[in-house]
Amino acid sequence: MATTHGARGTTGTHAPSAKRQWAEGLTVFAAVSLMIVGVLDILRGVMGIAEDDVFVATQDYVFEFDLTAWGWTHLVLGALAVLVSLGLVRGALWARVAGVVIAGLLIIANFLSLPYYPVWSVVMIAFSGFIVWALCVARPGSRSER
Repeated sequence: MATTHGARGTTGTHAPSAKRQWAEGLTVFAAVSLMIVGVLDILRGVMGIAEDDVFVATQDYVFEFDLTAWGWTHLVLGALAVLVSLGLVRGALWARVAGVVIAGLLIIANFLSLPYYPVWSVVMIAFSGFIVWALCVARPGSRSER
């Protein structure tokens, strides 16, 4: 026999609040998105290291980088993003902080790589912006006992 407590009519089991459900959902969104961005950045880094003909540099861009160095940068950031996303799945606070930092660095790296792949860089900047938003909106203590 279940008893009701309080004005909301919750039963003996603790029903998660709407805020907590949103926070958990945003954390999962950020974790999955960061994983996808990380894998795509790893692949982009490999393409840059291999100096594939996929990338065409724009003439007279203020920020000019060697394509191989740029590829290594994306490869390392992508690998870090994948590792941090695994921590986000587990609900670790360090992963939330590191996720914001990594997503911010990905935004900067994609801005600097605009001359090599402009449309994809803009898409990745927007995607990383959503990751930062999702990690900053959800409260760190939202993943409580299950």
